[in-house]
Amino acid sequence: MTLVNDAAPAVRSTGRKFRAFTAKHLDELTARAGLTPAQRLATRAVATVLPFRTNAYVIEELIDWSAAPDDPIYRLVFPQEDMLPAGDVAHLSDLLSREAPKAEIEAAAHKVRMKLNPHPAGQMELNIPSFGDGKIPGMQHKYDETVLYFPKQGQTCHAYCTYCFRWAQFVGEADLKMAGDEPTALREYILAHPEVTSVLFTGGDAMIMGEPVLRRYVEPLLDIEQLESIRIGTKSLAYWPQKFVTDPDADDMLRLFEQVTASGKNLAFMAHFTHPRELEPLMVAEACRRIRDTGAVIRTQAPLIRTINDDAAVWQDMWRTQTRMGLIPYYMFVERDTGPQDYFAVPLGQAYEIFRDAYKNVSGLARTVRGPSMSATPGKVCVDGVLEIAGQKVFALHFIQCRDADLVGKPFFAQYDPEAVWLDHLKPAFADRFPWQK
Repeated sequence: MTLVNDAAPAVRSTGRKFRAFTAKHLDELTARAGLTPAQRLATRAVATVLPFRTNAYVIEELIDWSAAPDDPIYRLVFPQEDMLPAGDVAHLSDLLSREAPKAEIEAAAHKVRMKLNPHPAGQMELNIPSFGDGKIPGMQHKYDETVLYFPKQGQTCHAYCTYCFRWAQFVGEADLKMAGDEPTALREYILAHPEVTSVLFTGGDAMIMGEPVLRRYVEPLLDIEQLESIRIGTKSLAYWPQKFVTDPDADDMLRLFEQVTASGKNLAFMAHFTHPRELEPLMVAEACRRIRDTGAVIRTQAPLIRTINDDAAVWQDMWRTQTRMGLIPYYMFVERDTGPQDYFAVPLGQAYEIFRDAYKNVSGLARTVRGPSMSATPGKVCVDGVLEIAGQKVFALHFIQCRDADLVGKPFFAQYDPEAVWLDHLKPAFADRFPWQK
């Protein structure tokens, strides 16, 4: 088979072998950012609780080291010393400074993790379905039409975001990790549930896998008539675009994508871009072009994160650039109620203002984006506005998705709270309960 992608421009020659940096490199890298020894120790302490991983592309191509540690991409991937309560950081710093036994440090880190709501929105209790003789490892089924699958080999990333709501996948605790290696079970579950029309491969990042491994999961789905779309949640276009251009299996991966679209399925990349700078390298444009040439669509999403992208101009720039590149702006999320949420969260009222100020300055082609959206326990709740009704200031909201499909699209109201950062912080307005509360 000859691909349109086989005729690639000179940018392909700029690829390099992937090199990861982990917690053992933190002291050296944070010194480069100008941190004092005490600050570097505190950063290492945070990294005993939350995962750290980045790579040479992020370090050399995306971070502006002259602006570090305030550079937004630096803050996107490097732990910050004040992301966790000061007492916890002090205790872990003391353990590290006196070279306490590894088991003691890990026990202290685990204790902190358990206070951070590692699996929000009822993921473990409400989303994992029973099937056959038990539960299918690595599967979630929250909304009728969509199944999430966590391939075992895809439960890491090219780099970790400091705000990641899946952080519990990466800390090495088996009880916190979701992962499956049963493509046949996934296929059988879908066939037994005709309401399922979409599969989302998530993690982690499915694009950390090589083509032969991804094919094991994807190919068995291609002849399922009810299935309309296959989605891949990925940060790879931002953190390692070489995956689709210069990596050894790049062409094979694109041929797999072509096979998916040729089968009549919609192949959608749910691409995470958190800041416009991630879109600037030529390698990113080339990777996007090659993916789109297979017939796949690329939809973009990211959470609104304090100190990284909490500025309407950033989102406006990002959505405009994505539209020029043929990408489809899809979601602005609200930072989830897990991990260092208190550090990164933006109040819902402010989040709405940022969304609106960006939205009003882009063309209709970019107004495919939805938000700010909370992926909460009952479903995806969108903040539609702040208004005054009958003398009461309220949030207007609606469900984009819901466990109870009958509530999708129906507006409801909550009392305005300038400090609220999550659905659980809100109280119903004009009613004694919210629509999903029986």
